[in-house]
Amino acid sequence: IGTVGLVMRMLKLPDGRVKILIQGLAKAKCLNILEHDDFYIADIEKLNEEKPEIMTLEIEALTRNVKTMLDKALTLGKTIQPDILIVIENLDDPGRLADLVASNIGLKPDQAQEVLEIQSPVSRLKKVSDILSREVELLTVQQKIQTDARGEIDKTQREYFLREQLKAIQKELGDIDERMEEINEYKSKITKAKMPTNVQKEAEKQLKRIEKMHPDSAEASIVRTYLDWLVELPWSKSTKDNLNIKTAKKILNQDHYDLEKIKERILEYLSVRKLNPKMKGPILCFIGPPGVGKTSLGKSIAKALGREFVRNSLGGVRDEAEIRGHRRTYVGALPGRIIQGLKQGHLDFYL
Repeated sequence: IGTVGLVMRMLKLPDGRVKILIQGLAKAKCLNILEHDDFYIADIEKLNEEKPEIMTLEIEALTRNVKTMLDKALTLGKTIQPDILIVIENLDDPGRLADLVASNIGLKPDQAQEVLEIQSPVSRLKKVSDILSREVELLTVQQKIQTDARGEIDKTQREYFLREQLKAIQKELGDIDERMEEINEYKSKITKAKMPTNVQKEAEKQLKRIEKMHPDSAEASIVRTYLDWLVELPWSKSTKDNLNIKTAKKILNQDHYDLEKIKERILEYLSVRKLNPKMKGPILCFIGPPGVGKTSLGKSIAKALGREFVRNSLGGVRDEAEIRGHRRTYVGALPGRIIQGLKQGHLDFYL
């Protein structure tokens, strides 16, 4: 099924194409197509459409619904020529209304052909009504997406504008240079610290937080202290244990007189470490009153191994947070004694 048309105007375009204006006359069914020289001839059967004798409630409801849905589509951004809209507003014939609306709402070729092939005017109007309903839904979703996107863009532009204003104000006050100098210094320290990947990501995340904070805020001070500890810890600095038993014995004898049993136990411990480096050996515990050489023995062992020695005095400590550290949310929170020892020893392990 197709449309019988009359060529009203023909215009040749500069690029060789031809533009024609066709007026539709009637529907027709193609019975046969014959090839004649350079063109085709078709045998057709004109299809006469019966108009409804009376305006039923169903037809009136469909007509109103199509016009209402068309108005919604126009509100949501659909465009139709004003003179066509005037004709549509004054049409009550269901067949003509369906054809006129369908030809002006930008249907796909297969949809337009489907509407064209429907013989009943009422059924055709129903089909156009369904198409319009779907079009309105699509336009509604499209408008929502555009509104959300525009809102995000407006928000981003507003934030950018406010940040530029803040930079200008800080520059006038002389704060911007010091601020950027501090940020760049932290970036340099993070790079030089050679942290593990996950630690470096956390440090960079905290640095971005500082950039967005007011420099004098309490939160900025907490984050700054946290970053200071991160960049000052010896992430990549270490020493190799010197397990030379003769050297260890010589150092122990130089630093301490007598104490043969203790020296023998220390040398035994170091010998086991030398034979099996991966074994987690026992912890050496020296017991005795003050001043008998417990701490100095520890220093001698560290000296023999080539390690840094850090003294952690736990006398009077009643809170385990003193050892493992406080939560960062507390005001004035600091790491525990172990982390402080790592920083003090400048190596990733100590004795």
